[in-house]
Amino acid sequence: MTVFSRTDTSLLSNWWWTVDRWLLVTLAILIGLGIVMTFSASPAIAEKLGLESLHFVKRQLAFLCLAMVTMFGVSLLPIIWVRRFGVILFLVCLVLLALTMAIAPEAKGARRWLRFGSFTLQASEFLKPAFIVFSAWIFSEVHKTPGFRGWTIAIFSYFIVVAFLISQPDLGQTILISMVWAAQFFMAGLPMIWVLGFAGLGMGGLFLAYMLIPHVTDRVDRFLFPESSDTFQVDTAMNAFRSGGLFGRGPGEGAVKKILPDAHTDFIFAVTGEEFGLILCLGLICLFAVIIIRGLVNLMKETDLFVFLAASGLIMQFGLQTFINLGVNLSILPSKGMTLPFISYGGSSMLALAIGMGMVLALTRRGARDNLENLNSAWRQI
Repeated sequence: MTVFSRTDTSLLSNWWWTVDRWLLVTLAILIGLGIVMTFSASPAIAEKLGLESLHFVKRQLAFLCLAMVTMFGVSLLPIIWVRRFGVILFLVCLVLLALTMAIAPEAKGARRWLRFGSFTLQASEFLKPAFIVFSAWIFSEVHKTPGFRGWTIAIFSYFIVVAFLISQPDLGQTILISMVWAAQFFMAGLPMIWVLGFAGLGMGGLFLAYMLIPHVTDRVDRFLFPESSDTFQVDTAMNAFRSGGLFGRGPGEGAVKKILPDAHTDFIFAVTGEEFGLILCLGLICLFAVIIIRGLVNLMKETDLFVFLAASGLIMQFGLQTFINLGVNLSILPSKGMTLPFISYGGSSMLALAIGMGMVLALTRRGARDNLENLNSAWRQI
């Protein structure tokens, strides 16, 4: 017995019969595991900071409820409204980034967070899905509208985004956005000579960052020359995996969360390894892989360039962010503050990822364009 009849043309019915339910269920399982990990990793951090033991748990649950509603709401949108929402959000994020540079307090040598009472907002998190959708729209218009100077607009907007991120500074987000944007540009038909040129520019930028930004120099040196540097965080994370073995020490029994300052954010995967073991860690990696592969498979027969570029870019962002976080935890990448999607604590990250994956669900709905007239009709009835 199904919830909705196939003859029902309501908004929810159209959504139910066109959304990728495998992708939806996998995301739900991942989010559920994220709740378990937050319960496991955050109380020790809260007590260390003199807060109530469930402080971060309660906040994360509040963020999670809002994120679930957001992801569901965005997944209901027709394709044209996904595009409009992405463009509007991108413009709003540029304003927020400008405010961040003007009034945000400095923390750990960076200006990245706007404070609104007890809530802090990191605009760069929301910039990622918004800029991906904006770039996909610009690139797709190049092929639809003769004479449209889309590549110029795309390059100009990219340099504006990079300028904001570097000025914070936030090299990790800059690299992540640059890789996704370059991949979108390539898929949109970028000539190979331009590909080589951008690759050279990127390598040059990384070299300059290493030479000119002290904390980048420090992190790269600690990764390349661990014998002569302080590698406490990474060594502690690796010891946590060794301590956990195959099945872990048990929920709440880990020691790494009492030592690492970012155990509930950047190093929550190490907490998972110590308390739940290698088996669950591999299962978690498989969930991430299913989301990425399932999302890309849905695009194999996609003929709309905007949908292809936007959805593939959002999936790449999700996958790269996952890889960077896991790579840092496993000591195969230099240390970088990057959250593990839907697992790490953080309101801005959770909400931004919910927007991004909601867009993926909306863009990859089966027969979404065939049902567009019914969807638009349903929206008008609300």
